[in-house]
Amino acid sequence: MFEFEENLAQNAKIKVIGVGGGGGNAVNTMITSQLDGVEFIAANTDAQALRFSKAGIKLQIGAQVTKGLGAGADPQVGKQAALEDERAIAEVLEGADMVFITCGMGGGTGTGAAPVLARVAKELGALTVGVVTKPFAFEGKKRSKHAEMGVEELRENVDTLITIPNEKLLSVAGKDTPMLDTFKKADEVLLQAVKGISDLITIPGLINLDFADVRTIMAEMGMALMGTGTGEGENRAMEAAQQAISSPLLENVSINGATGIIINITGPSSMTLFEVNEASKLIQQEAHEDANIIFGAVVNEKFKDEIRVTVIATGFNKRQKNQWPQASTGVGGSERPWQREASSGASSLGTSSYANPGRHYERSVSPHEFRNRPETPSLRQQSFFDASAKESTSTFTSSSSGSAGGGSGGLEMATSASTRTSPLTDLKKLVAEIGVVDMGQDEYDVPTFLRKQAD
Repeated sequence: MFEFEENLAQNAKIKVIGVGGGGGNAVNTMITSQLDGVEFIAANTDAQALRFSKAGIKLQIGAQVTKGLGAGADPQVGKQAALEDERAIAEVLEGADMVFITCGMGGGTGTGAAPVLARVAKELGALTVGVVTKPFAFEGKKRSKHAEMGVEELRENVDTLITIPNEKLLSVAGKDTPMLDTFKKADEVLLQAVKGISDLITIPGLINLDFADVRTIMAEMGMALMGTGTGEGENRAMEAAQQAISSPLLENVSINGATGIIINITGPSSMTLFEVNEASKLIQQEAHEDANIIFGAVVNEKFKDEIRVTVIATGFNKRQKNQWPQASTGVGGSERPWQREASSGASSLGTSSYANPGRHYERSVSPHEFRNRPETPSLRQQSFFDASAKESTSTFTSSSSGSAGGGSGGLEMATSASTRTSPLTDLKKLVAEIGVVDMGQDEYDVPTFLRKQAD
């Protein structure tokens, strides 16, 4: 007799963290809109602003740096605040399969702290996606400059970064739209970016996607763009799709340059498979023939007669495998405690760990994550390589010390060294035994290898 157990496979755990004032407002909008299947976190240096947050988890960062009074529009203060509370950040993000980091770029806390949060999320093994707004032109050149610097730093610490130019929202909102409504529109766009991705994973629909599909499109993809459109009536699906791919939010960039595209088609139960097919085909015709495209269809009765199409185009400047960002040189500088712990034990092959006095956080890495990890040598290969190098170096040193007496000793050292195998020969034997160990282009440089042998 067979017994069926429900919920054998758990949904991917998705966390959305709003950073700073803009990020906190975006999170409040998402909660009010009843975005399901995600956990909300608000992080801010401003203690008063946190009191108005609707997020289930509120994290005050940089209490010592800012005294709870905010970052004063200084990104460096925001960065220091996040570095001060890295352990607390790691604790609230621990266990997430996917982390959305949302903020308004140009201010202090969001601009400075978001890259630090992103780095921590990636080090914990989560697929990390940044969804941020860039300031309106009327907010000033200094704020715009801070925003550009913040976007660049955040891009280096996330898998995918979606930027929403607030200036483009003016053409969407119209000149008679009140200022508060325009800012609210920006929050709604952030909502659609997160919702368009998370709904495909968490909500059963006509066509379902799983987390692995989304990871394939978004992991290590760099900059991304988002377009959204709605349609009603007889040609609602086609109208929505056409609006999405010609959205002002795409900043006049064709999706033809994208290497990965996610399509979310959401509508009521009256939405037909024919409509889904029409919308999907229109977008695929605009995309590059080699682009990796995934799409899902979600049923939501709140849409009544309306269909919404959201397009996330990724991979405009996709990172190469040998260009994975190194955490030790990223935001915050030196190697993190949990990196040292992972690199010193065999657990680094199967888990990602975070060392904290009195507490320990550990999350198993799935086979999919392990297969798609950076191509670094295993611990066995590293130890063998190091041992061989040390043995060769120690032999050469002992010979040198015995010949320190004079000129004949120098000749003796040269003669003795010539009778032993050269470092290059040792390297060839090593490669023949354990295979090619990809340790970066610099290690294949023979002079570099010889220099390291002599050190």
